[in-house]
Amino acid sequence: MQRPRILQAFTKAEYEKAHQLLATKVAFMMGRKFEEGDWAEVYCGAKGIPTGGWSNLNIDVILGCIGVEHKMLRPPGDRPVRNVFGTRLMHPSATRSIRVEDGEANDVMRKVLVQYADFIEQRREFVQQRCLQDEADLRTGWVLWQSNLKEFLYFEEETLIPSPDDFIAEWHENEGRGARKGSRSLWIYEKDTGQKKYSVTTSAGAKIQPYFDVPPASDPNIYHFRVQGEEIKPGLIRVWIPAATARELERLAGELATDSLDTIIADSKTKLREARPTYSINPEEASVIVITKASYDYLERLFPDAVSDAHRIQLFLAQLNR
Repeated sequence: MQRPRILQAFTKAEYEKAHQLLATKVAFMMGRKFEEGDWAEVYCGAKGIPTGGWSNLNIDVILGCIGVEHKMLRPPGDRPVRNVFGTRLMHPSATRSIRVEDGEANDVMRKVLVQYADFIEQRREFVQQRCLQDEADLRTGWVLWQSNLKEFLYFEEETLIPSPDDFIAEWHENEGRGARKGSRSLWIYEKDTGQKKYSVTTSAGAKIQPYFDVPPASDPNIYHFRVQGEEIKPGLIRVWIPAATARELERLAGELATDSLDTIIADSKTKLREARPTYSINPEEASVIVITKASYDYLERLFPDAVSDAHRIQLFLAQLNR
């Protein structure tokens, strides 16, 4: 069975730019959900290409002969996303552009995979029409993110057309819960490993739910982003905050040097009240400050309900200004 290759998605400069753009975006999100369009802006910004938005109907990014379909998934819980290195995960949907009939499981599987192959081929042809000098390079870009917006993973793999001969299938009955009726799914397994590769649902609209393999951390083409609480050196934490917040912090501390920030945070321990004020800002550019891990840990304890590092610094400033 042919396995998809993990492909280079970013140059070193593009990766650093993506890190900066992602950290900046998180600094202004103030706890809202990370959306598909957020990643589209980061990805295209790092590549220096116009943002085409996010679409379930059309391919997301076309750059030369490369076409990338982005799929985003938040693994359960707030555990670091690096915990999923080397594991197999399931995405809620590869496509809804299929029909599922009744019948013997393997016969139905073949019909489903033929439809899926046609869907992939249509996208490949769409890219090929815009690429005159080479063969179309169709990819799936997997975006994995932590719900507290601290860590992200990204990698791209080649999009392969599945061969029905590589799989076996069986029907699976899903029991209903509460008022929900039971449903039926087609489970498709790899012949050579016995692992599940697709789950095809038949209720509330037929769709293919693919299983995909996250590369190990040693793979050079998987990209890890730590955008909050990032330890850049032992004992030193990089924090991305709105520029307006940085200017106010500089006014109170005198400068944004790590020693000065450490001093103002340490001095505040006997002054800050228990009130939790709100603080709002208008989106603009983001700035970077570096504080010691001891100061970072203190601010985390002081404002446990803050939705992000930027929010935590804003609450700290609001308290100092009281």
